[in-house]
Amino acid sequence: MLKLAKISAIFCAAVVLALPCTSKAAPLGTVDIAYTGQGAYDTMNIWAGGYEGITGNAGVYMLEKTGGTGEGNFWPNGPIGAFCVEWAEEASSSTLTYNVIMPQDGPLPTTFLGATMGVTKAKYIEELWGKYFNPAWVGSCAFSDYYDNGAAAFAAALWEIVHENLPASPLGWDVTVDGTAGSGGFRAEYLDAYTANTWLHSLNGTGPTADLRIFSYKGQQDFIVEVPEPATIALLGLGGMFALLRKKRAK
Repeated sequence: MLKLAKISAIFCAAVVLALPCTSKAAPLGTVDIAYTGQGAYDTMNIWAGGYEGITGNAGVYMLEKTGGTGEGNFWPNGPIGAFCVEWAEEASSSTLTYNVIMPQDGPLPTTFLGATMGVTKAKYIEELWGKYFNPAWVGSCAFSDYYDNGAAAFAAALWEIVHENLPASPLGWDVTVDGTAGSGGFRAEYLDAYTANTWLHSLNGTGPTADLRIFSYKGQQDFIVEVPEPATIALLGLGGMFALLRKKRAK
């Protein structure tokens, strides 16, 4: 497969066809973040969210965190690797305060999507991430085709879960076929569809899963991210405690 020339346009998608949510979950915290560029990524042609064959970026989005509250403090200030979950809001290069929410409660708003993701799709994404997310995709350097293609396949698999009606089994997912009637659905061209579909077909509720959250801001692109390991969070807590002790001693 010939690799398309990379472009700077930012497009992501998530069309959700699920039962409507009747309540709005309270945010778990906030993060102050700005989009700073791509990690590992490639371009592909995408049909989703009202777009027909548009060429867009698929892969890791690099965010710079400068502050947070509540669960937003799980992530240290600095770079965070994320995947987008909605078309076609843009990723802001200005620092904005995003709400931290559970995956099943996003993406927001649901004006076009009709509903949030829901628990079942969130669990599939947690398993997809736990089994196949590669931390080597995260960074601001140039990546080889191997990493770029993998990150793009992962993005397509994620969008397939969010966009499509739930199939009777994971074997029904196919990133090259729009399997949802009406305005919903997702399909893509010029990607490693074999890898994306192989990952999707393996999702059976067993094996590792990831603890995920969505960074949500109305009018800007929502991002899905992994919560750092408990040991990392504990170290962050110790760092804050030591900083407080140093401040007290300086008085």
